[in-house]
Amino acid sequence: MIDLKSMTLEEITDTLRDMGEPAFRGKQVFTWLHKGAVSFDEMSNLSKSLREKLAKTCFITAPKVARKQVSQQDGTIKYLWELQDGNCIESVLMRYHHGNTVCISSQVGCRMGCAFCASTIAGKVRDLTPAEMLDQVLFTQLDSGLDISNIVLMGIGEPMDNLDTVLKFLQLVNHPDGMNIGMRHISLSTCGVIPGIRRLAELKTQLTLSVSLHAPDGETRSRIMPVNRAYPVEDLFAACHDYFKKTGRRISFEYAMIDGVNDQDWQADLIAAKLKGMPGHVNLIPLNDVVESPFKPSKRIAAFQRRLESHGITATVRRSLGGDIDASCGQLRRKAMEEAKKGEKPL
Repeated sequence: MIDLKSMTLEEITDTLRDMGEPAFRGKQVFTWLHKGAVSFDEMSNLSKSLREKLAKTCFITAPKVARKQVSQQDGTIKYLWELQDGNCIESVLMRYHHGNTVCISSQVGCRMGCAFCASTIAGKVRDLTPAEMLDQVLFTQLDSGLDISNIVLMGIGEPMDNLDTVLKFLQLVNHPDGMNIGMRHISLSTCGVIPGIRRLAELKTQLTLSVSLHAPDGETRSRIMPVNRAYPVEDLFAACHDYFKKTGRRISFEYAMIDGVNDQDWQADLIAAKLKGMPGHVNLIPLNDVVESPFKPSKRIAAFQRRLESHGITATVRRSLGGDIDASCGQLRRKAMEEAKKGEKPL
């Protein structure tokens, strides 16, 4: 069976042409898919014979809302989506003054093993398809009734570990006959997979690259982020400098503040030294408590921010959203998995 929604307009057109259909049918099908059609019967401007033909050879992805939590504090909406194979992923809709942002997943689970993250506790199950990534944006918009203007690839999974799919998704969500969300309104976050960073640099995409740094020194970073053993932080900084030189795009560095681990003045000084010659933005993140993690939120966020700013580094503190609804990445999925194991609630 053919996953039509994972295909570009040109690929759909070629598929339909192979079925003996005229080229204009490709745009019709593409448009229906990107409006959220869940069956071929909805495609009213297609002939009945074509709809029947498509139903026999193709399928349309459409996730189910397994759980939905709405924050009473700030209106953040957390979705747990059930995919067609029964696996679950998360998306979060966040409301800002500049528009509505959806944070989406790129994999079912994650194999990167960051010590403070709930997404990676059960490991990686599989990669998502382009359609499954697109569905998170599309069906979040349809279910919430709110227009999505910005996308963050910072949910469950490591985007650079599924980069071909991510690039296809970007092509789809950016298409003028689809959701038409511009690249400058999309952020991609990586824990530091250097080959992916270098590939993006060569492609010169206009998205915003976010690097989950979390420690500027190798010893600390290896302790909390196993990826540092494969891609050392010194090499990561070098790749970031190269990325800026090739794209001219400022990088955002994500930094979860962990009490007594990565929140010391000397670490702020080291960040400033490593970013010298490259405009960078450091986004300090108040750590969310994860039951299985021994790490606790830092009490030195303001002091760390001042230290960075004393070096001329732009540093902000991320506003915490959805604290009452398990909005931190992976928390809702983990909770649902635990409940399913106990037989309390089905996923």
